[in-house]
Amino acid sequence: MITLTVDGVEVEVEDGATVLQACEAAGKEVPRFCYHERLSIAGNCRMCLVEMERAPKPIASCAMPAGNGMVIKTDTPVVKKAREGVMEFMLINHPLDCPICDQGGECDLQDQAMGYGSAESRYLEPKRAVENKNMGPLISTIMTRCIHCTRCVRFSTEVAGVNDMGAIGRGESMEITTYLEKALASELSGNVVDLCPVGALTNRPYAFNARSWELSHTESFDAMDAVGSAIRIDTRGNEVMRVLPRVNDDVNEEWISDKTRHAIDGLKRQRIDRPYLRQRNGRLAEATWEEAFKAIQTKIKKAKPDGIGAIMGDQCDAESMFALKSLMENLGSANIDCRQDGSVLGGQGRGGYIFNSGFNGLEETDYVLLVGSNPRHEAAVINARLRRRWLNDGLEVARIGAPVDLTYPVKELGEDPSILMAMDGGKSPVLTKLKKAKKPMIIIGQGALNRADSSAILGAVSRIAKDTGVVTASWNGFNVLHTAAGRVAGLDMGAIPTKGGKDTKAMLKAAKSGELDVLYLLAADECDLSGISDKTFVIYQGSHGDAGARIADVVLPGAAWCEKDAIFVNSEGRVQYANRATFPPGDAREDWSIIRALSAVLDVTLGFDDHSQLRAALINAAPVFGLADDLTETPFKAVGGKGQIKSSPLQYAMGEGTGISFYMTCPISRSSVTMADCIEAFENNGLKGAAE
Repeated sequence: MITLTVDGVEVEVEDGATVLQACEAAGKEVPRFCYHERLSIAGNCRMCLVEMERAPKPIASCAMPAGNGMVIKTDTPVVKKAREGVMEFMLINHPLDCPICDQGGECDLQDQAMGYGSAESRYLEPKRAVENKNMGPLISTIMTRCIHCTRCVRFSTEVAGVNDMGAIGRGESMEITTYLEKALASELSGNVVDLCPVGALTNRPYAFNARSWELSHTESFDAMDAVGSAIRIDTRGNEVMRVLPRVNDDVNEEWISDKTRHAIDGLKRQRIDRPYLRQRNGRLAEATWEEAFKAIQTKIKKAKPDGIGAIMGDQCDAESMFALKSLMENLGSANIDCRQDGSVLGGQGRGGYIFNSGFNGLEETDYVLLVGSNPRHEAAVINARLRRRWLNDGLEVARIGAPVDLTYPVKELGEDPSILMAMDGGKSPVLTKLKKAKKPMIIIGQGALNRADSSAILGAVSRIAKDTGVVTASWNGFNVLHTAAGRVAGLDMGAIPTKGGKDTKAMLKAAKSGELDVLYLLAADECDLSGISDKTFVIYQGSHGDAGARIADVVLPGAAWCEKDAIFVNSEGRVQYANRATFPPGDAREDWSIIRALSAVLDVTLGFDDHSQLRAALINAAPVFGLADDLTETPFKAVGGKGQIKSSPLQYAMGEGTGISFYMTCPISRSSVTMADCIEAFENNGLKGAAE
């Protein structure tokens, strides 16, 4: 530890800490523009000047290592004058467009000019103007405002792993640009808007839509993937205006993916806001709740218990899944499945389907084997952690799967998963790497878990993990990376078929042959719904007019993930209590309440009448749901089974060659114009629009 004095206060900081960090430890505020705790130190802006005893002039505290015995002063006249001078230089070329700037009201330059700047400027020459740059459909540029802090450059290079952005020119001619005037091709590109301390980079889809002081803020969690990123949802009235990240060092740090941030415009398009019934002419027509429930009651009363099935979608919250599970159990049906992609997970212990080491385990591991996982698309902020470990510590990563760019070097083992059989038999050099590593990790993606031989793959990985030290008494590196926000919660409550019940594949097969009387789709749109027989009565409950609604006989309007107080469980098994930011439109209701109302029509008792009673029943059935934001250790048990692993190439859950774009994975993102623009810009190699 290092001991130094800041404004008469003695503080201790760790070795390697900077003077700026020491000042913060002493409770002193030091202004800064270029410094960011998650990026490398640049020392560009000089706003963080402080006075150091025996130094001939003020020092840049962000770039000066703290040393024993240092005496630092942050509030002397010398420091005040130096900061005023720096701020005067900052404002020399900055345009006077605060009234029309989207950064207004939350601009670091505004705040620090007020707090540390001078009341006058001596600069009377014409201001410099810089041409705006094209950075794609998500980032709007007004480069005349740029103060050359280089936060965006360092983020894109160090965190996102995209070397498209940098500085050209020198002195007054210096400009930040993407070199070839192309879109910033990263799944994390929107984070540069948060990092920009001025209004040079702003949120293009949000531009000129609202002011920061007009918005209401709701702290919640993301449901666009299974990472469970901490977010803040900003609303005006009943409309979601934007989504911003919250700091959560255990999960997403302070980054979010572009889909999380920008798919929100899909919330107001193609919405189901009232019940619909299919008429004799084959068209859906508006109906009342009573008419919709009556039609469902008629069909269910005629159906046998084994002729009723339910499939739950990827963004379903725990409460709605538990309500539907309770309804199905009371109807006597075991045909229920939360795994609409056909995954084989579940039924063999919690340790077999969660990210056991936790995302923080990525900071400790020294060797990673990816099996059928493309984390860049499946969990972009987690991929950024892997990149940082490679960048800082030389982390080795190997992969079984198709070669795709993860922004860091990967040892390719091929696309053939049968290599696991050789590894299981002790005949692979990868085993040596796993055994030599102190904390090895295997990450299994959904691409390896929805095949006919997935049980054999899971079993082989499970045995390899146990034999090589991936799982020990003090370390569990057996990790499953999910893509669906509702999957772990569904598995935790046992929303999978019990003995004699049909899984998703069997239910869809029965529905296509007409053997299934009633199929209840709870926001399930990602399974193959084509060719379902007219003999099968399909109920679709969801928020958007997507695949499920198009084939349904009855459509019930549900709430989107941000329109309800709900429980989600991320890949780690971390229980997260999300808060409602807005209300669902029209006659749409929260999903659990629709199921509860339907149960009354069907003369079925579910044991709860309101949300608090539902949560109590859920926690009683599965106590893990009462442990908010907690990672509970689960003893490792062998999962999967034995059998032959086929040599057919592993396919990822999304990304290149899968037919599923990172930008469109759910009804909300498929309804988003912004996500469509991203596909055009990044995947169809089109550069839309000139620089604004």
